[in-house]
Amino acid sequence: MNKWLKPLEDCLEKGRVLTEVADLYSYSFDASFGEHLPEAVVQVKDKYEVARILKLANEYGVPVYPRGAGTCLSGGPLPVHGGIVLDLSKLPARIEVRPDDLTVTVSPSVRTGDINKEAEKYGLMYAPDPSSAHVATIGGNLAENSGGPRGLKYGVTKDHVLGLEVVTPEGELIRTGGQTIKNVTGYDLTKLIVGSEGTLAVIVEATLKLMPKPPAVRTMMVAFNEVRTAGEAISRTLTSGVLPSKLEFMDQACVVAVEQFQPIGLPVDAAAIILVELDGPEEALRVEQEKIEAIMKDMKAKDIIIPESDEEAAKLWHARKQVSPAIAKIKPTKVSEDATVPRSKIPDFMDRLQVIKEKYNLEVVAFGHAGDGNLHPNILCDQRDADEMKRAELAVEEMFEAAIELGGTLSGEHGIGTMKAPFMEMELGDVGVDMMRRIKQVWDPNNILNPGKIFAEKGQKLVLRND
Repeated sequence: MNKWLKPLEDCLEKGRVLTEVADLYSYSFDASFGEHLPEAVVQVKDKYEVARILKLANEYGVPVYPRGAGTCLSGGPLPVHGGIVLDLSKLPARIEVRPDDLTVTVSPSVRTGDINKEAEKYGLMYAPDPSSAHVATIGGNLAENSGGPRGLKYGVTKDHVLGLEVVTPEGELIRTGGQTIKNVTGYDLTKLIVGSEGTLAVIVEATLKLMPKPPAVRTMMVAFNEVRTAGEAISRTLTSGVLPSKLEFMDQACVVAVEQFQPIGLPVDAAAIILVELDGPEEALRVEQEKIEAIMKDMKAKDIIIPESDEEAAKLWHARKQVSPAIAKIKPTKVSEDATVPRSKIPDFMDRLQVIKEKYNLEVVAFGHAGDGNLHPNILCDQRDADEMKRAELAVEEMFEAAIELGGTLSGEHGIGTMKAPFMEMELGDVGVDMMRRIKQVWDPNNILNPGKIFAEKGQKLVLRND
């Protein structure tokens, strides 16, 4: 550090290289597990500063960890090898909508929810809607390829990215993609970078696709007496010819937790509830709603509730967004996962979760984007209890095994980061992981950018304990 700190400070105006212990601790964690102190934090204000810092980092062999708002659930921005945290949240927030092209160009520091708010002024929308959109920055969403409830109908972040401007690990500025819907010039570097979790490039600008905002929206809430029946009803809905914009699942523990946290009258006696949102022309929604109601009745739904106003519908969706903070009140520690399975396997995955819960004597709750098979099983535990945390580690591993055995994947939207790196070969095999490592080595020959992520280091295991 004595060699590179002074050249680093010379790159920037005074006050934007932080080395005080209190500042370093502020950047040592995210929304996952683990705490790693950087040696310095740099608050950049433009892309040229990013490029200079990466050139310097290559010269001195210093690892650099890009960071946005720090809401990552997989350890993506954690400085596991010290070095420099590159804080991109201080970049000027820029949103430039081109309504005639149905595109928007943004800086990585923009909050994701603000993009949609700006698009709505033109009758448009930015479809990806991760639950953290009101606090997360688009740079982090691009790095992690974030999803959200609307992913069922509209896809995830990568499906809405037309082009990027990035700084390579060696400090060069390049552009990928462009501003057109069709673009097949060379390799699709845009798609490679989106979801690469900050290991291949630092995103300094993105051009995103917008679409017309649907003219009408309808919401339904359906309660069931059995969790498996709820899962089967989801599959029936998705093969009926109706494609909801959202199809969300909450088990009884989630429903009860939300009612204790911010009560709105959810059916706490139901084993599970499904929230459905339809969007499109009003005439089409009437037909689709009737079709779904018929399916739910045929599946012996306990209750079907159709909100009578937009305000009532908004309360239901707010309740869904309150699940995570509500269940956090049950126990001090929440292990959030997002294993994803083929949609027809949702009932089987629910059964496996129940077996795991009983086997390890843990509080396991489940909710999530069931319409695209992306469930969020959460283990509620106490990090001060070493035995309980050990059981939680074993339970998480079995959840991943169950998802993969059912034809699913380790992650639908949270990313791999540090949390899931030990399990990559379980899904991809050693050759598959090796091919990814080779891409990383070519892009980042000095292993400067976000090292210690995605690829497990020798002997690395999932550890949720502090002992």
